[in-house]
Order: sequence, then C-alpha cells, then structure tokens
Amino acid sequence: MHLDFEKPIVELENKLSDMKQLAQQSDVDVSDAVKKLEDKILKLKKDTFENLTRWQRVQLSRHPDRPYCLDYIYEISNEFIELHGDRAVKDDKAMVGGLVDIDGQSVMVIGHQKGRNTKQRQIRNFGMANPDGYRKALRLMKMAEKFNVPIVTLIDTPGAYPGIEAEERGQGEAIARNLKEMMTLKVPVVCVIIGEGASGGALGIGIGDRVLMMENSWYSVISPENCSAILWRTWDYKEQAAEALKLTATDMLGNKLVDGVIREPLGGAHLDMKASATELKKAILTNIKELNKLKPDERISQRIEKFGSMGAYQ
Repeated sequence: MHLDFEKPIVELENKLSDMKQLAQQSDVDVSDAVKKLEDKILKLKKDTFENLTRWQRVQLSRHPDRPYCLDYIYEISNEFIELHGDRAVKDDKAMVGGLVDIDGQSVMVIGHQKGRNTKQRQIRNFGMANPDGYRKALRLMKMAEKFNVPIVTLIDTPGAYPGIEAEERGQGEAIARNLKEMMTLKVPVVCVIIGEGASGGALGIGIGDRVLMMENSWYSVISPENCSAILWRTWDYKEQAAEALKLTATDMLGNKLVDGVIREPLGGAHLDMKASATELKKAILTNIKELNKLKPDERISQRIEKFGSMGAYQ
C-alpha cells in the first residue's frame, strides 16, 4: 500500500526497476541514466518527507506496514518474557508487557499492540485497551518497581476503548490511577510514542521521566477526524484540524510537551524497521543510563515538576 504523497516516488522507483531489468537483459549501458534517476528519487524523497503536512504525518503514523510494539520488542531485545493478566478480570490483548533484556539491561516494557490483519485486529481490539489493560500495565509497573527494573512504555493507540463494558469496569478510574501511580514510581520511566498517541488512552501509560516521540508519530488530546466531527459535524476538515492541533513530534518538542524526537529512516519507519529499531534502542539505553545517575526522590521531584509546569494557567 502507498499513501497519496508517496505515489510520485513509487512511479520513479518502478521506472528505475524497469531500467535496471532492461540493462540486465541487453548489452545497453544505462549506468549514467540509472545514476541520474537514483539521484532524482533521493532528492524527491527528501523534498517530500522533509515538508510533510501534519495530516500527512498522521497518515504515515498509521501506515499498515509501520512497526508495532511487539515488532520493536523482538528487534531490540535479546530475550522477552511476556507477562499476562490484570489479576482481576482478564488479559487485555491490546496491552502487552513483560521483561526484556536489552544488551544486558533488564527492562520492563509495556505497550499498545495493534493487529496486521482482520483477525489480529479483532484480538488486539485495534490497539484500544480496556480497563483490564491499564490495570495490567500498572501491575507490571509495580512489579518493576519492586525489583528495581527501569520501565519503558511504547505508545501506539487511537484511544482507550470507548465501549459500554469498558465504562462499566471503570475505564476513567483505571487511567486516572495509572497517572497518579506513574508520577511517583521510584524507578526510571521512559515513554515513547511510536505511532498514534491519542487522548487518555496514550496518557494512561505516558507519564515518565523522559517522553520521546518517533519522528512520524503524533500526540494529541483528540484525533484530527474526531476534532473535525465535533467542530464541523463531518470528517471533511480533518486536515485543517490536524494543523490546528499541532500534534507532530516537532510541534510537541517546540511546546516542551515531550523531551526528544527519535529520527526515522527517510520515508518512514516501515521502510527500514531495523534502522528504526536501532535508533529506538539507542534512545532507550541512553536515557535509562542518564536517569540511573539520579536518586529516586530526585527523579520523582523532576517528574512532578515537569508535568506540573505544562499548560498555561493563572
């Protein structure tokens, strides 16, 4: 699948492929033409992806081939022991977590997981966690605190599940409790938005000493479509809504709502998952190393001060 703004690049890449195939099948030397076309493709890619609109960034964050939470976990870790259940109701498949070994560093990783096909999406509930998922996340965080293991959360959700059963089991309370408890965790906490970071669904595992965003992710109180639906009673103004929300990684960093941006390969993480995972791994280990130098009380004080200073109020 290719997004609308990727099509001119794809057309040139197909032309390049045909040219190389022609060269193999005949004795014609087309090396100069190939080089010129490769340079043209590279320039077009840079021009395209360095000047994406906010809505195009949102589209890229939802690319069906984009790496999900478990893709990154298996790529960056030497070993992963998944832990299940909230010890109250059930095991929410939209929220995954467990202990991983990243180059000798033990980490408790927790994150939203989406599905690739229809069956997986139903099982994972499209990455929309129920209260059971947030309670599972908190259980794993408390386990990590008990054994003095740093916590990493990988955020990628269109929002917490808005169904009746979720509200009946206390969706709002579960997220609110996570906000409170994460604020005073004694171990280092690094949060990374790897795709979509929407509303309380993202914030429920998003309180950390360091909050980072992948280059083509977004973070906002509401999605552009829902914002458009509320303001204009239609999804037709989602592009204008995205511009007004200022939800990209660059916007968030500029407004001091996140602490850093993790670069992705040119064209997006889906084009080179290994390179993207390498950058993510580097950012996680660097931040954990820095945070380990601080005493627990210092980390907690800085965490509270950071989130308490956000926003404009009198």
